[in-house]
Amino acid sequence: MAADAGIEGRIALVTGGARGIGAAVAEALAQAGAVVAAVDVDEAGLQAVAVHERITPFVADVGDPAAVAAVVGDVEQRLGPIGIGVPVAGILRPGSVCDTSDADWAETFATNATGVFTVLREIARRMRPRGSGTLVTVGSNAAGVPRSGMAAYAASKAAATMLTRCLGLELAGSGIRCNVVSPGSTDTAMQRLLWTDDEGPARVIAGNPEEFRVGIPLGRIADPADIADAVLFLASDRARHITMQNLYVDGGATLRA
Repeated sequence: MAADAGIEGRIALVTGGARGIGAAVAEALAQAGAVVAAVDVDEAGLQAVAVHERITPFVADVGDPAAVAAVVGDVEQRLGPIGIGVPVAGILRPGSVCDTSDADWAETFATNATGVFTVLREIARRMRPRGSGTLVTVGSNAAGVPRSGMAAYAASKAAATMLTRCLGLELAGSGIRCNVVSPGSTDTAMQRLLWTDDEGPARVIAGNPEEFRVGIPLGRIADPADIADAVLFLASDRARHITMQNLYVDGGATLRA
């Protein structure tokens, strides 16, 4: 993305930055000229991503509200005022509703919903007095379409999606934009957990009528860079009149239901 898109020199905080979509978002923002704080619990993974001179690693667990408040303050103290916030961190605990344990439900919501809430809240509290900034939550297309065996994940992502849109309404008068990017199946370690053999990708693309799951009309599984490009657009000045929107990046898998 060109330097005139409003990314150059801005401070960006990305959670889940050690791998997968989070790492791709951190790298895309850095390539566009942002100074990126990559946040994750995986210190080794962060060090690998931070080989880029514009990416600084910060170790924190987004499931801990006190840790989130501390890391956001640390980023602003060390790097400067945050102008772009991208909560990506998420976990998946597959299982039917009847088989989901209390612990799996709580852990999923602690990261995927409460974690997004605390990240957005802490950044928004700092952005609002400054009257500028943009927040892009990475959700999931599962938030909009029922999925067998993914109730906790889908529900947590639905919560994060509506939270972001409500925040966008509250902050619009302060000139702060809030949007969501909702990926479908993407080639990440989380996605690969769902594959039992080498035919996993083909099955995802073909769909599964027995589980009432549509395949991917575009005939491919997304690369993390595909999601990062969408985030980059929404974070840029080229999306300056876009807020409270949810952009599905899933190859048509949900038929935008």
